[in-house]
Amino acid sequence: MSRVLVTGGAGFLGSHLCERLLRDGHDVLCVDNFFTGSKRNVAHLLNHPYFELMRHDVTFPLYVEVDRIYNLACPASPVHYQHDPVQTTKTSVHGAINMLGLAKRVKARILQASTSEVYGDPEIHPQTEGYWGKVNPIGIRSCYDEGKRCAETLFFDYHRQHQLDIKVVRIFNTYGPHMHPNDGRVVSNFIVQALRGEDITLYGDGSQTRSFCYVDDLIEAMVRMMETDAALTGPVNIGNPREFTIRELAEKVVAQVGGRSRLIYQPLPADDPRQRQPDITLARERLKWEPQIDLDDGLQRTIAYFRQLLEG
Repeated sequence: MSRVLVTGGAGFLGSHLCERLLRDGHDVLCVDNFFTGSKRNVAHLLNHPYFELMRHDVTFPLYVEVDRIYNLACPASPVHYQHDPVQTTKTSVHGAINMLGLAKRVKARILQASTSEVYGDPEIHPQTEGYWGKVNPIGIRSCYDEGKRCAETLFFDYHRQHQLDIKVVRIFNTYGPHMHPNDGRVVSNFIVQALRGEDITLYGDGSQTRSFCYVDDLIEAMVRMMETDAALTGPVNIGNPREFTIRELAEKVVAQVGGRSRLIYQPLPADDPRQRQPDITLARERLKWEPQIDLDDGLQRTIAYFRQLLEG
């Protein structure tokens, strides 16, 4: 049994990770300041003998004894990270510094949940880990994009300077139960609008593409990455390489939910990427991983979650 710290553990990904780690027999410390995370996501875990929940903001130091650290703390949707962009940057940068300092002190292995946003609006397609990205450093998304890029820099500098045992994954679009209904992400937006019988809002002409990975597949890859040998630091792309247009996603949601929601179009937000698709060759080779759950199946599970949530 390992003592595992999950920052952002009450969020969308973090809560699923806590569940998985408990099933694997670990002692889990879930840390969250509940800015975007929710106690509802982990309420069913509170009576588990090896689960502990702590309210804490990672921009402040944390003094605990752990063997593994998954650093997931950061608002991850444009609506949330643009609400307080200065705090978003602090969460990525100060949070990384504090968690790396903790890992150094207790000699823990630490994994950084980075993002495909480090590639910005990419000039190559699909994106490989060797691509340095095309990011606007002063745009409205840069608090998140550049914050995550700086966090990666800190991770690799701690690795080179202090021989810290690090892992870095770059997460592409992920969806599933426990998503926040008002997070502004495309999957949750479309599902909530369809369930409420509202029109489905597409930005631009709907031809921009994304690749959608179901949360269970994503968590499996993160756990595998954490347990690889120390030589594999990453970064490693984690996501589903199958690409869909935003319009195709909207049509799938409307078909599964039913009803009469229409597709309506609004102007494209600033710096919104036109394409986003991971090259997961490295994950296939080194983690022996690739997604197993297709979009139709994953949407069905996610729609069922949101239907229950909205009815409740």
